[in-house]
Amino acid sequence: MALITALMKLRGVLAGSQLPLEVVGADEARQQQKSMLDQLDDYLLPRLVQLEAPILAVVGGSTGAGKSTLVNTVIGKVVSEPGVLRPTTRSPVLIHHPADADWFVGDRVLPGMARTSSDEPGGMEDAGQLRLAAADSVPRGLAILDAPDIDSVVEANRDLATQLLAAADLWLFVTTAARYSDAVPWEFLQSASDRSTAVAVVLDRAPSETIDDITGHLAQMLLERGLGDSPLFSIQETVVDSNGMLPQQSVASIKDWLVDLAADAEARAAVVRRTLQGAVSAMVKKTPSFAAAVRAQAEAAVELRTSVESAYDQGVKDIAKACQDGTLLRGEVLARWQEFVGTGELLKGLQSNAGRLRDRLKSSLGNKPAETRDVSDAIQSGLESLLREHAAAAAERAEKAWQATAPGRQLLAAAETGQAANGAEGNDGRSLGAMSEEFPAAASRTVREWQTFVLDLVRREGADKKSTARILEYGVNGLGLSLMVVVFASGAGIPKGAQTSAGAGSAVVGQRLLEAVFGDKAVQGMVDRAREDLDGKVHALMDAEFARYLAVLDQHPVDAETARQLTEAARAVEDCT
Repeated sequence: MALITALMKLRGVLAGSQLPLEVVGADEARQQQKSMLDQLDDYLLPRLVQLEAPILAVVGGSTGAGKSTLVNTVIGKVVSEPGVLRPTTRSPVLIHHPADADWFVGDRVLPGMARTSSDEPGGMEDAGQLRLAAADSVPRGLAILDAPDIDSVVEANRDLATQLLAAADLWLFVTTAARYSDAVPWEFLQSASDRSTAVAVVLDRAPSETIDDITGHLAQMLLERGLGDSPLFSIQETVVDSNGMLPQQSVASIKDWLVDLAADAEARAAVVRRTLQGAVSAMVKKTPSFAAAVRAQAEAAVELRTSVESAYDQGVKDIAKACQDGTLLRGEVLARWQEFVGTGELLKGLQSNAGRLRDRLKSSLGNKPAETRDVSDAIQSGLESLLREHAAAAAERAEKAWQATAPGRQLLAAAETGQAANGAEGNDGRSLGAMSEEFPAAASRTVREWQTFVLDLVRREGADKKSTARILEYGVNGLGLSLMVVVFASGAGIPKGAQTSAGAGSAVVGQRLLEAVFGDKAVQGMVDRAREDLDGKVHALMDAEFARYLAVLDQHPVDAETARQLTEAARAVEDCT
């Protein structure tokens, strides 16, 4: 019971494991995940729940090996139609004693396959269905399942054959004298050896003159691959009768062995126990490699996120630098500010007494609403242009980083596909490598909100009676613009003395005005708060752009904890064996 519980827990973690990213080995890991789930669902859990159920012997082998002919001959009637044309696509046939029907009509084995019942052989049928056929000639306690070709040119046939063999208590593996050394059959036999599955091998169509030599060579090959204790039967090349069946004496040893096995409860239990133990051990051994594949997915997801995060973090840093090093005190902003305050005259005023400076500032700033708007508009336009420039650069960097990796290219392609599919629902259709359609409007809103914050900051700072009078003299808007100008030069430092550039001089004028109204200490605090608010708003703005990439990544979720959970679940299974 403890083993069943542990396996069910492992199955839950295994089924929940996500492998959405095209990292190296992802396809192999997905195939491994499917085969492990099939083994749990089709064999391990059903067999552990009902150990007393009949043994399921799956007859497998290469194309044209004579599997269906062998099954029909052993049963004594045609229940599985041999294929004349290759590949033959039929539903697999499970033949059982009538008294054992209840074991197979439900989902005890191969629960994912629908059941049909017919004792007559079918033609071209649905390969996803399991056809049940009852026959008195099959001993109770045993069922025989005729599987598709393991090397069929039809991929669905190969996959089904692999699934059916994994659901077997016993493999009855059929090969021929002409093809017994082919690579594909030995890959299957090696996997059976690796997980200790009970195997019996049938050498079909062996020429009478070389049958002993071929049988000896085949026995040696089985021994070398850890299958030396597997029963080996040979069928001499002969002619089939009108029903397509072999002479009964040619399969007598195989039939007798199966009947004896079915009649011996201890022998049946030994077969089941061996295959079960081997399957459980194989499941435990496979888990670490699958857990590593899951871990690789999580690491790839982190790398993808980190590369984009780095691209946008760099954008935020570049904007912050440009908003403090005087970059914005150029062009239109500088021209409008100089028109507004008459910077040249005011710089001269810095060399004279403070009273003359205040008089000049008062006359410049007090009654110029139109010019105030011009400066404000110039600052807004310049700051918006800066934000758009760096948002576009960040998007390009992020896209380039993803283009450099296979998972990244996969996600970019998925994003483009999603945009095409959702275009009618309002998606702007832009690639992730460009700033979003919404960004310019969002940037404009962000700048306006910051300018409002700065004006409110000036009002709050001048709330005491002493500062209020001065604020009324110089105007909130003029002081607010001065604070913005000082912020834009705060990272470069305010130069001292008369020999200054136009941009630096602009900042000096604003700084002197603010100090005259609020005092040195208060001005520095206002500059810091204004800059922090701008940085925060810019960060939020760029985070929204960054979120476009995260949305694509989130559509391919990977749980970093799954690898650890797989390891713990496999360890719990191992502890129960």
